[in-house]
Amino acid sequence: MAKALTLDATLSNSTVDDRDILLLVQTVRAGIKYPLFVKIASQSPFNLSEWSVFLHLSERTIQRYKKEKKTFDPIHSEKILEVTLLYKRGSEVFGSPENFNAWLEAKNVTLGGITPKSLLDTTFGISLLKDELTRIEHGVLA
Repeated sequence: MAKALTLDATLSNSTVDDRDILLLVQTVRAGIKYPLFVKIASQSPFNLSEWSVFLHLSERTIQRYKKEKKTFDPIHSEKILEVTLLYKRGSEVFGSPENFNAWLEAKNVTLGGITPKSLLDTTFGISLLKDELTRIEHGVLA
């Protein structure tokens, strides 16, 4: 069986890769430990308040994970990885994290006038954004 992601000096958004699905499955099943979450979150533009919305956890609960050295449940671990993979993909499509961040924050007519970032709290929303990134990548904007 595949080995789960661990916290080490080489971990970054670039090492979280959707090409090794078994590694992702094992990581989700084992749960993401709080220090790994902090490392992933620090490499994203999202603050703790935004992560709490994405994960459907209160900020206080997330802080308790730190204090109690807890591991995120599989459902939350999966969402952390989904957001991380989407962020990596978006940065590639837009050519830089800064350009992708601007897109995430801008109201989008194609998405009904909402900001793409507001969809990161559901799996369906993340899937919609993945589809939108594919359309952008291929020049299909309508």
